[in-house]
Amino acid sequence: MTKVIAIEGIDGSGKTVQFKRLAENLAARGFTVERREYPVYEKGFFGPQVGRFLSNAEGVPADRVDGKSMALWFALDRWEDLQDYKGDTDFLVINRYVLSNAVYQGIRDIDRGRPDIVDWVFELEYEHFHLPKADLFLFYDVAPVQAGQNVQKKGFRAYVGHGGDVYEQSESIQQRAREKYLAYARRRDDIAVVQCMKDGVFQSADAIAAQTLAVLEEKGIL
Repeated sequence: MTKVIAIEGIDGSGKTVQFKRLAENLAARGFTVERREYPVYEKGFFGPQVGRFLSNAEGVPADRVDGKSMALWFALDRWEDLQDYKGDTDFLVINRYVLSNAVYQGIRDIDRGRPDIVDWVFELEYEHFHLPKADLFLFYDVAPVQAGQNVQKKGFRAYVGHGGDVYEQSESIQQRAREKYLAYARRRDDIAVVQCMKDGVFQSADAIAAQTLAVLEEKGIL
């Protein structure tokens, strides 16, 4: 049976690097691996629309859309992309998944004081859309200041151009997202925290990748 591992973290936390490292390390151990990354900005119907919300391309920014409506767009992007998913590999490794949706659509300024939608998001994506359930979410924990510096180094991206999207540009959103991830990690046994910083400094990509494998072994995924 395919084991599903989802890479999570605030924007600029080094998720994409660790996503690639993990897939490579699993393959090096002889496992078959499928990769998916979300949102899928470059194809389909829903992913490009998510990109337009995030870049405020049409005058309706993602941080002004109500949480459940925005969560639905992200969920539909994954649902559309996974139509061809067969589950015939040892591992499915995903860069941003259901947990991101639960976190980010509940911590924007307009969400303050509203009920938490985490259970609603998981029900939507797992029970209604029948997306594959993650065996483990790996949250890469980074201080928002350092993560923001990484975002500034990303360069041109097709969906947003140069600079950050409406979520990336808000340090308060990133701080609240980090707090929400950590709060969920205390509540759920399918979330593990990977510490990416030591004494206020980013650890090397190799050190974080090694820590990732250690966590997977500890959790019985490997």
